Amino acid sequence: KNGYLYNEEDPELVCVIGGDGTFLSAVHLFLNKLDKVMFAAINTGNLGFFSDYTKDEAEQFVRDIVEDNKNIERKKLLEIDINGNKYYAINEMRVENPVKTQEIDVYINEEKLETCHCTGISVCTQTGSTAYNRSLKGAVVESGLEIMEITEITSVHHTYFRSLGVPLVLSGNNKIKLESVFEKNAVVCYDREYLPVLGNSTITCTLSDKEVNIAHYRPISYISRLYHLF
Repeated sequence: KNGYLYNEEDPELVCVIGGDGTFLSAVHLFLNKLDKVMFAAINTGNLGFFSDYTKDEAEQFVRDIVEDNKNIERKKLLEIDINGNKYYAINEMRVENPVKTQEIDVYINEEKLETCHCTGISVCTQTGSTAYNRSLKGAVVESGLEIMEITEITSVHHTYFRSLGVPLVLSGNNKIKLESVFEKNAVVCYDREYLPVLGNSTITCTLSDKEVNIAHYRPISYISRLYHLF
């Protein structure tokens, strides 16, 4: 009726109906077309941090799209290099071994920060600061700031093993490198995806040039999102 066409292969606007997990899946589905795609969401799941509308506001959502008075929020993806292979995440990357404690060397711009004895380490973006990072007692970071945050996962601290022990927030122009001889059962998780990692491995995290374009058709402040979701 309004001249819009449904195009599943090459869309300009992807309307996500679900929760934040559905939104992550949608972005990964169009990962190679992010420069041409916008995303907007209706929340029908448990969490809707990416959404501006509830399921009861679907008609308003359509009306606002047609009026097309939008603001585009651009969020950089985390680029993850694992032994030369690249992956991308909106929220976070974490390397974990639920079976055995690992010794992980952490470097910032090739300068050693620590050797962490832990079950894992999480590196998140500003967007991911309210996701898995929050469950690790990491800092929630205001929208619009380009950062990466390192949070240790169940780190061991006593006379022989010492590390920072608290989240570290870095500006987005830094490079984070993790090195370890990973044991059996170690995995790298990025957003909703995962893959095994074994043996002597290097994981490097930087902010990518790839961006997710989120179309906001009505203004909702970051503080309001925090208040209503948490």
